[in-house]
Amino acid sequence: MTRLMLPAGLLLLAACSGGEDKSQPEDSAAISPLQKAERQSPPGTPEPAVDADLPDAAEETPAKPETPTAGDGKAIPSAIRGRWALKVADCTAKKGTDLTALTIDATNLRFYESHGELARVASSDANRIVADYKFSGEGVEWDRRMQLDLADGGKTLIRRDSGEGAAAGPMRYTRCAG
Repeated sequence: MTRLMLPAGLLLLAACSGGEDKSQPEDSAAISPLQKAERQSPPGTPEPAVDADLPDAAEETPAKPETPTAGDGKAIPSAIRGRWALKVADCTAKKGTDLTALTIDATNLRFYESHGELARVASSDANRIVADYKFSGEGVEWDRRMQLDLADGGKTLIRRDSGEGAAAGPMRYTRCAG
């Protein structure tokens, strides 16, 4: 039975190929891909379909989004970013024991047990921002408006909160080294 299947399979394979060699002399590995691409298709050959969803090779890829900068209305000014603490000792305290530490990046305020994400900038310049933040921590979420001002040549950060549950007066943070 196996002997009969092998010749039958070969016959089917030969029938599918049409038995005619349609390759052209230039279809060889000796021709570079560039030469093959420059070669024109024989008449009657349909053009390859172009996928409209794929970018054209000549088009430039879009640039990466820029990092938000001071005064652009989308970020905390770079002079304010960094690590701060109400108690200087918390600057060098081990993570988890730095209870008064505050870390600020372009769009976030990170406290010991909470995190505030920048929602809307009301006003800002290189050394000051007034903005609304969406906070979460210890299973609770809340909104808070904060004003952050630099003082003492950038060594001190003065934080003022407003709205329900806000701290009564300004808080003075010291910039942590490094």
